[in-house]
Amino acid sequence: MCFLFHLSDKAPFSKTLLIIPSALAFLLAVPFSQYKSLFMYNLHTIKQEFQIWRLICGRFICLDLTDAFCSSLLIYNFRIFERRYGSRKFASFFLCSWVFSALFDTLLVEALYYACDVKVDVLPSGLLAPVFALFVPFYSSIPRVQVTQVLGQFAITNKSLVYLVGLQLLTSSSFMWIIALSGLTSGMLYHKNIFKTQHVIFIPNWVARCGSYTLEPLFSTAEPTLEAAVGMGATLDIQRQQRMDRLDQQVLLSQLPQMRRNTQQQGSLLNWNRFFPSLRQRRNGNHRADPRPAQNTPANPPQVSEEQVARLMEMGFSRLDALEALRASNNDINIATNFLLQR
Repeated sequence: MCFLFHLSDKAPFSKTLLIIPSALAFLLAVPFSQYKSLFMYNLHTIKQEFQIWRLICGRFICLDLTDAFCSSLLIYNFRIFERRYGSRKFASFFLCSWVFSALFDTLLVEALYYACDVKVDVLPSGLLAPVFALFVPFYSSIPRVQVTQVLGQFAITNKSLVYLVGLQLLTSSSFMWIIALSGLTSGMLYHKNIFKTQHVIFIPNWVARCGSYTLEPLFSTAEPTLEAAVGMGATLDIQRQQRMDRLDQQVLLSQLPQMRRNTQQQGSLLNWNRFFPSLRQRRNGNHRADPRPAQNTPANPPQVSEEQVARLMEMGFSRLDALEALRASNNDINIATNFLLQR
């Protein structure tokens, strides 16, 4: 189970999906374009000649650079699920959606032929169906937070860009809707565990251990320095705020093991207010340092929005942990979500 927990923070499986298929797509698009026909997702050839290797290559290597770019952007955004659930479960989701979507592709093409007399031989190639499948947990698990409004009516949220990239991918080909529908269906099967799909197709433990030994050295990088986290051209106040926020996270992570042991022994809630007093003081003080000594005056806890509590509970957190995290983060759902995910 080391692949499930030990590597989930660095998302090695997502990085593998970003690097290898993109590199192969570039090679087949520029220097080796004459070999493109060998890697086409041709259902007619697969069925007639039973070429399993063409099925695997056609559903792994993307032959269109635009589709490869859009799918890479989506995989990069969906890496949060690997960090949340672990690399082994994320890879199991990807494998299950890949297998079931291949079956649904064939069924949809046959149904389209018999119902509408439309024959489809070639479908868009690449890891497209599992990418569309990831929209299922993205829609149901990630909270929707409004960022701004356009023309005073259209809300722009933290999920709008991902949906726009998915729409671009959907409209890139005339038969991409078949891939999208099969991917969404397979994603719902796994996410809802219909027909016990999570117990039917999964990554074995020995494969997870081999992946851990293989991918950990490849994707292990040194922690960035405090100076590297600061954007160039930032003001001194922003630089100071970024450094202090990073120190807050480091202090939190260093105290989490002891905090968990105390919680298990006492059976009580996590006292988030112990770990983030400086963060709340900086936000309430508009990032201004007070040279005078702090006075021990009791402060009223901030009011917590029930809507934000509901969004955190939709992500799988308990109501009590959601309340504590929102109070500690001064009712900032993004910071509260980050704290809860890093537990």
